[in-house]
Amino acid sequence: MATAVQKITLSPSRDIPFNKLLLSQSNVRRVKAGVSIEELAEDIVRRGLLQGLSVRPVVDQAGIETGMFEIPAGGRRYRALELLVKQKRLAKTAPVPCIVRDSGIAEEDSLAENVQRTPLHPLDQFRAFLALREKGQSEEEIAAAFFVSVNVVKQRLKLASVSPALLDVYAEDGMTLDQLMAFTVSGDHERQEQVFERLKVSYDKQPYVIRRMLTEGAVRASDKRAQFIGVDAYVAAGGTVLRDLFQGDDGGWLQDVPLLDQMTADKLKAESEAIAAEGWKWIEVAPDFAYGHAFGLRQLRGETVPLTAEEEASRDALQAEFDRLSEEYQDADELPDEVDERLSELETLIEGFDNRPMVFDAAEIARAGAFVSIGADGQLRVERGYIRPEDELPAEPASEADVDGNDERAMAASYEVDEAIVTAEPDAEPAEGEDLSPISDRLMTELTSHRTLGLRHALGERPDVAFVAALHVLTLKTFYHYGSDSCLELDLKSVSFGTQAPGLNDSASAEAIRVRHESWSKALPKESAALWDTLQEWDGDSQAALFAHIVSLSVNAVYEPWNRRPRAAAHADRLAQAVDLDMVAAGWKPTVDNFLGRVTKARILQAVFQARGQRAADRIEHLKKGDMAAEAETLLGDSGWLPEPLRTADRGASNVEPTVSNESVEAVEQSTAIGGETAMVEDELLAEDEIVDAAPHAVAAE
Repeated sequence: MATAVQKITLSPSRDIPFNKLLLSQSNVRRVKAGVSIEELAEDIVRRGLLQGLSVRPVVDQAGIETGMFEIPAGGRRYRALELLVKQKRLAKTAPVPCIVRDSGIAEEDSLAENVQRTPLHPLDQFRAFLALREKGQSEEEIAAAFFVSVNVVKQRLKLASVSPALLDVYAEDGMTLDQLMAFTVSGDHERQEQVFERLKVSYDKQPYVIRRMLTEGAVRASDKRAQFIGVDAYVAAGGTVLRDLFQGDDGGWLQDVPLLDQMTADKLKAESEAIAAEGWKWIEVAPDFAYGHAFGLRQLRGETVPLTAEEEASRDALQAEFDRLSEEYQDADELPDEVDERLSELETLIEGFDNRPMVFDAAEIARAGAFVSIGADGQLRVERGYIRPEDELPAEPASEADVDGNDERAMAASYEVDEAIVTAEPDAEPAEGEDLSPISDRLMTELTSHRTLGLRHALGERPDVAFVAALHVLTLKTFYHYGSDSCLELDLKSVSFGTQAPGLNDSASAEAIRVRHESWSKALPKESAALWDTLQEWDGDSQAALFAHIVSLSVNAVYEPWNRRPRAAAHADRLAQAVDLDMVAAGWKPTVDNFLGRVTKARILQAVFQARGQRAADRIEHLKKGDMAAEAETLLGDSGWLPEPLRTADRGASNVEPTVSNESVEAVEQSTAIGGETAMVEDELLAEDEIVDAAPHAVAAE
């Protein structure tokens, strides 16, 4: 005998005036979550009440209905309506759609409404945002309607724009949200699908691996070539920039590298033509030159264009204002924004007056040249006034001395030295009116030998003069290349780097040396003949500072396998201790290019262990060499870790005990474990419980 199917009866719905409703103590929601009451009220104003309230009649002690209704499910919606009534935007007697329940347990109704509702899959939310965008709503309008930031809207739209094939995989839980975020770096669906196919056979499927695959061959926007031409100009020329909306990308990646190189070359060419118009004999142009590219070339020193009286007055006024503000706020813990901004402006303006262009002699320009390249900051770098050895003027030959009265003048037979005048007493009185014969070469040699010994002894008794003499000859050889202008046989060698380390010419140390060298070059006299007097006029601190700079250029601590110098290396260690060398402060950080990609996996793990601890090293131990090196670069970036050849004894960087904090462990976990980013990013994307659901569920959060 067939069992009859029991028919159900749905609770009736009716409109009840707002002033007949009141909250029930049976509502199970106690903790605030999701959209605020104020935001929910604004949503009701915009869309109306999308879901009715669940109510029960209020009865008296005799069980008779009082005409009032309590709300066990829908309390937040009631609070939002109550706020609108208080704001006089809704009438007290406005009808409210309600479902009237008179059976069951009130708490059960409240719990069921909150628990049994299934939230949207994130993909449905992304697609819903995309549908709104396609129907004409702007990102700002969508953000305002759902009480999220514009950036969140952009992120969701970006996720919805991933290849449909990959979205289907995500819908079937074939990839994590973190992995889907990584695929948004590239907008090329074909490229995304190619990387996904590669990922299927890859052991490591972490998000950073996906990002690396998608950006292979691309150039970061922080690259000096990109800064030189400008990312906006690159985009205007049709270039594509890959962006990552879910983590820092330093401006993204420029995908069209040939276009970038062509635009760089074109701009450098245009800039170099303007430099060539100054009359230089030759111009060398390249995005970058090797460190020491000007080695062996003599650099001209021009004259700074003097300030006019008006410019001098303007500079003095700016300096006076700068000094006044600095003195006024010298004791302030923090400068007001407007004062800080003004001081920066004044510094820039004063620097513009101080860094005057150099003027060179036209004859020297005609046999000298310039290097045109890009500096580390992406600005044009022009190095003017270098003369090649073959373009140097031939030295003037020595001329015979004139004989005048009883004086005898002789020339030193050297094509580089100035005229030397020697007066000697003849062995015998010449006949009256007879010319004096010159002193013989042999006698001149003997006499000057005695003088040389006399000078050596006297100079050895005068350390102050000896220091100036040494500084004089070294300065000649460093800045003038006329070492024979001095009688001291001292030499200075500045090593040229046969093997160029990556980024050597753009390093902080290279830039600091270049700036310091140019500063001294401007301070020295243009002609070598005036150098001795200039050095003697300087105070001891200035002499010592110049001496230190010149001697520093002779340092050679480069390891060369064909030129073993263990004692020199040991001395370099002592020198590093003496000057308290800190290569971290000098700007060196371990990267894939300069260290991590060129050593074994064991050394990479050792470095991570020393800097971050065993736990961090274990997290990347399973990775392939290239991925391990890239991840280690992130982990070691701000750790201050240095490889042994760069450490200075007795400094903190030499300690190899692992230093690890909770923050670093969390960073390691988030950057290496699949799904490690999910919690952080998903919280940002999906925090609004009611907004995650599509529009019909926007207010159904109880």
